Amino acid sequence: MSSPKIVAIHGSERNHGNTADVLEYVGKVLAARGVELEIVRLADLRMSPCGPCGDCNSRTVPCELKDDIPAVVEQMARADGILYTAPVHGFGTGALMQAFIERSGVGFMRFDRPLTNKVGGVIVVGRRYSHTEVYHHLTANVLLNRMIMIGSGFPAIVYGNQPGDVLHDDEGLQMVERMVNRMADLIHVLREHRELTGRDGLDTELANERDDKWFAARHSPIG
Repeated sequence: MSSPKIVAIHGSERNHGNTADVLEYVGKVLAARGVELEIVRLADLRMSPCGPCGDCNSRTVPCELKDDIPAVVEQMARADGILYTAPVHGFGTGALMQAFIERSGVGFMRFDRPLTNKVGGVIVVGRRYSHTEVYHHLTANVLLNRMIMIGSGFPAIVYGNQPGDVLHDDEGLQMVERMVNRMADLIHVLREHRELTGRDGLDTELANERDDKWFAARHSPIG
């Protein structure tokens, strides 16, 4: 069996800032648990804005715009766990992460929810304001995609402003470490269960949210 893998979505415009420092810390914690961390840096992706078609809420197949997002969704679908990691910008979720959530979720993941039963976690990085709002926003998207959300007691929120500040937030890093260790624990439990039983143990037969009777009736053209 291959090593467990967590894909972290790095939602900062800066690849070498405080968010990156936290993910480097996460990588060390997971390596000690035999879990691989793959980091997707949104700043490096070709990520198109939504196009002018306007049919996102009526189509029943994935988006046809060509960029790097379909490959990232496939990468996430192959992983055991997903970690949404984003900074607070302008009292809200950083723009790159928000764009990714819209592009990946509306364009691709809403059709068959490929992240169902992945182990999910959220880390928020910022100065000292709006952390909980961003944390709840990302948590809602973890749950929307039917992942199994892992808590850490207190949320995994790390304070920092200048480069390197987050490495001095001992309590924040403790919450991060606690959460990712619990993610690793649950990943191992789920893997053992699947190996023993050959099944997930959780409901995976879930309808396409854009192809059910309610949706079809609501969006049928009026003759």
